Amino acid sequence: MHLPSPPLRRRPAAAALTAVLCALLLTFTAAEPAAAYPDPGYVTGDITVHDPSMVRTTSGQYVLYSTHNGLEARTSSDRITFTRAGSAFTALPSWWSGYSSGKDPWAPDVSYHNGKYLMYYAVSSFGSNKSAIGLAVSSTGLPGSWSDSGVVYSSATSDDYNAIDPSLLVDSSGRWWLSFGSYWTGVYSIRIDPATGKQLASDTARHHLATRPDSPYAVEAPYILQHGSSYYLFASYDACCAGTSSTYKIKVGRASSPTGPFYDRNGTDMLNGGGTLVLATHGRYIGPGGQSVLHDTDGDLLVYHYYDGNDSGTPKLGVNLLGWDSAGWPYAY
Repeated sequence: MHLPSPPLRRRPAAAALTAVLCALLLTFTAAEPAAAYPDPGYVTGDITVHDPSMVRTTSGQYVLYSTHNGLEARTSSDRITFTRAGSAFTALPSWWSGYSSGKDPWAPDVSYHNGKYLMYYAVSSFGSNKSAIGLAVSSTGLPGSWSDSGVVYSSATSDDYNAIDPSLLVDSSGRWWLSFGSYWTGVYSIRIDPATGKQLASDTARHHLATRPDSPYAVEAPYILQHGSSYYLFASYDACCAGTSSTYKIKVGRASSPTGPFYDRNGTDMLNGGGTLVLATHGRYIGPGGQSVLHDTDGDLLVYHYYDGNDSGTPKLGVNLLGWDSAGWPYAY
């Protein structure tokens, strides 16, 4: 992270010793995960967000999108200071009213592929699985520039899944996958046609990735990351959206295929409730989740929200770097 440090004055010998100790500490940190969960990296400005997704544009500017208000937008030139910058949508698509009386979109997933920015998002109401995933496209990725492409995938109250919390994976073979899901029977993925951004007509299978065996089956917000030859499914477990009472946490599983099966570090399938903890409540940082990953110039960034125990449970932006231990498992630092 870009962490500003105050100038320090030390005697030469003390400064040299400190430099050696710092170098050893950094070497250790990069090789193995820390014993405790790390605090979020330093960010400031307008950082009250929920379900954040961030992209670095071709001009080097960071744009962060989040739940509510036509998908709120914030911009940053340095990944530290964020400024509110309107919303993705200035005119709300009429089809949203079929899934949300307030026409309030959730959980954006923004990325850049084939010379354009894509944003998948969800429209629903709390506690309902009458939901839809939409797609918007932009040439710049900036707020107000998005053109809506309509529904990509939907679910009805008669279904046993919930079509929200989308995220896109383009694998090393060039195949596009959209993962999604919340509660009910867990999280899934479908194939996407790169030409349209919609479901691939020649392959309409829905792949089951993770679920919980215990009611209320609280797993959601999937995000699949490819690292080396393996695929990693990050998901949020337990309860969000309850301020300081939130029990959200981020878990991960690993697979050799983007469709799974995903196993945790102990070998438990995520379809049987498995998942290795990446980040959980610690100190003032309560219920981290709603995560996404940004491939940036200095590595992979875990982007998420947490509820600030020192600020009445206000949801705020969390950003950490992802490291990889000697066994190939990710950790935040």
